[in-house]
Amino acid sequence: MKDKVSEEEWAIRVDLAAAYRLVAYYGWDDLIFTHLSARIPGPEHHFLLNPYQLMFEEVTASSLVKVDVHGNPVEPTPFITNPAGFTIHSAVHMAREDAHAVMHLHTPAGQAVSAHEDGLLPLTQTAMIIRGDLAFHDYEGIAVDLDERERIVADLGDKDAMLLRNHGTMAVGSNVGECFVKLYFLERACQAQIMALSAGDKASNPPQGAAEIAGQQGAAGLTLVANMLAWPALKRKAYRLDPSFAT
Repeated sequence: MKDKVSEEEWAIRVDLAAAYRLVAYYGWDDLIFTHLSARIPGPEHHFLLNPYQLMFEEVTASSLVKVDVHGNPVEPTPFITNPAGFTIHSAVHMAREDAHAVMHLHTPAGQAVSAHEDGLLPLTQTAMIIRGDLAFHDYEGIAVDLDERERIVADLGDKDAMLLRNHGTMAVGSNVGECFVKLYFLERACQAQIMALSAGDKASNPPQGAAEIAGQQGAAGLTLVANMLAWPALKRKAYRLDPSFAT
């Protein structure tokens, strides 16, 4: 595949395949379900999506499928896709010019917090950093109704993270690495919240105003740290774990 696509597309394929492998490494995958997608630059509105029948730990840069806004392959491929599962992604990709990568998970911690009446609580620094960039979308059933796309986009607004109520987590980024790191913060915050609340009813809330300060600091620095430091380190980790993702 490397010789059949542009250098720009291949670089995006490698990053997205690395993200799939890292999701598997952190235990965030849900068998073959959920998606991480990335936009291919150009007027065609094409995106990269995982083959439906592969585990995330099997995804490679070459096996990623190029799809249209409906999740249907635009080129011959031996793999199948899940167009219904692309509903959430296509909505955000089409509505947000800055949404070059969209990632959606069904982790137990993410689902649990999405089902909590108060959503993500400011119990940890990680939660405080991401909380100001967090939106919510109420559950409407399995996301196969294309009409739901408009409501997802409206609820997301200009935020880069979302709790899909009773469903899971989502993050948006201007590239794969930035999106992954934002998702990492959201998932980490959800996991810590479940652990804190399960320990009893004496969780300590931060002093008044502290959560807002942390949120402002996070908004200013998270994107920079993701692009310059965290994602390059994560890619090195992916190569150490199994470099076959880049084939």
